[in-house]
Amino acid sequence: MRIDVVSIFPEYLSPLDLSLIGKARASGLLDLHVHDLRSWTTDRHRTVDDAPLGGGAGMVMRPEPWAAALAAVRKAGRGSLEEPEAVPHLLVPSPAGAPFTQAMAHELADEAWLAFACGRYEGIDERVLDAAAEQGPVTPVSLGDYVLNGGEVAVLAIVEAVARLLPGVLGNPESVVEESHAPATGGLLEAPVYTRPATWEGRSAPDVLLSGHHAKVAAWRREQSLRRTAARRPDLLSRVDAAQLTRADMAVLGELGWERDGSHLRPTAAREGERASEAVAD
Repeated sequence: MRIDVVSIFPEYLSPLDLSLIGKARASGLLDLHVHDLRSWTTDRHRTVDDAPLGGGAGMVMRPEPWAAALAAVRKAGRGSLEEPEAVPHLLVPSPAGAPFTQAMAHELADEAWLAFACGRYEGIDERVLDAAAEQGPVTPVSLGDYVLNGGEVAVLAIVEAVARLLPGVLGNPESVVEESHAPATGGLLEAPVYTRPATWEGRSAPDVLLSGHHAKVAAWRREQSLRRTAARRPDLLSRVDAAQLTRADMAVLGELGWERDGSHLRPTAAREGERASEAVAD
């Protein structure tokens, strides 16, 4: 996979040289290029921003350097991929973008070429994205419902989430199968994990994990996954395909105040009453 990142702070992306992502770059599994947007400015001050049209606080990133940068990225990428018509999927970190999820990470991991436009200030002139969309796919993407100073932090997170799914990046490919949000878990959170020593500072790991009984271990992990998801991310349960849940799953969920509603899950009337009482108490 080829990845291009354009930023006014290219040094911000230096962590991509570390750990497994750095090893993937060194081994050729990931062809990653970081570009300084100011390389495509034309004035002696290397200006990349200007006041917003219509007034308002902050500054907006100008279209000219961005257009030149993205054109150069497309040209360089086509040369490296040896496909004259190749275009990258342009991802634009933005609090106004689509939520980044594990499902999106899997979709992006299947692509050959991604590019990232790291905005700053109040963002990038919208005409840049309109023009880029005439060249190839453009997706504004958000890490969550909060605002960062720029897109670099989001790029670090997205590149790591995507690159670790590429064949050969992780030493054990099974590592991505049963983790939180993975398709194999039905989108649930991962169960708690433990290692040696079995007892640490008076705290013992669950006996079932020491039993050597694989079926019982799997059942315990599934139950803990359901309980953790219900406690920490009940919103995820509403997205679960209830048709795929076993009788044992439903027994646990019933205890936690959830029931089937066709192919979905919903809180029971008792659970809804508890939630209403908690809201009033707050």
